[in-house]
Amino acid sequence: MTILFVDGWLGPDPGDWQELWARRLPGSVRVDQDDWRLAERDRWVARLDEAIARCVEPPVLVAHSLGCLTVAHWVADRPPRPVRAALLVTPADVEHNVTAEIVGFDPIPRTAFPFASVVVASQNDHWMTLGRALSFADAWGARLVDAGEVGHLTVGGGYGPWPEGERLLSDLLGHDALGAA
Repeated sequence: MTILFVDGWLGPDPGDWQELWARRLPGSVRVDQDDWRLAERDRWVARLDEAIARCVEPPVLVAHSLGCLTVAHWVADRPPRPVRAALLVTPADVEHNVTAEIVGFDPIPRTAFPFASVVVASQNDHWMTLGRALSFADAWGARLVDAGEVGHLTVGGGYGPWPEGERLLSDLLGHDALGAA
């Protein structure tokens, strides 16, 4: 099984839960972007599409923050390629958090995803309110999981290991994909 990690703005953060998962899961790939500081939608979506195209079997997408919107734009803008499922963790609400370095990610697509998906939202995320996360999950056809007060689920917020997320991914895939307890 291939798991593609789709990072958000500013890219991989050493010691974050995505890095820890990717090191444990053979064949995992983090989608690279040419410029992590200047997030341009079309370029980021193209890089995701290239990574999906290289997969031998439909991949599982694990996205965080702006990576979730990269997935949403890929679904809305690109010819479909098979994807097994997606775990979308604390999406960024760029419609309410305008940042000059994030170019063209608004408006956020409301296109239903043609694969199983879960949106994990936080009660105290400065990038997205729980209510807005629910509206996007509904539009995308995803199940919403309220993770409680976990901020934006970053390493700076104390989220290196995130065993609850491992269990969510295993549940989404219908088995113990990560060896979660």
